[in-house]
Amino acid sequence: MRVVALSILITFALACSLPAQSPIPVIVPAATPAVAPKAPSAPANADSAAAVLRSLQEMKTANEETLRKQAATLEQLAELEKVADQIKIYTKRS
Repeated sequence: MRVVALSILITFALACSLPAQSPIPVIVPAATPAVAPKAPSAPANADSAAAVLRSLQEMKTANEETLRKQAATLEQLAELEKVADQIKIYTKRS
């Protein structure tokens, strides 16, 4: 018992005598103001308007394709859920 108490006291004495770390100053860079993005200007001519229309149509097509894929995935998940429910019912009966 004395050995344990003595070793604990020695450990605390050594821990207290160790030099503490000196705090290193932390330099934080100044916050830069956020640059507001410029609003797209109105199309100057018919070519840029046509280009914008084309890009919007491409985005619409891509969005529709994504929605179709998501709908198919949801159907698959619904079918899997039905199968899982059936399996639960069969395992309860067994």
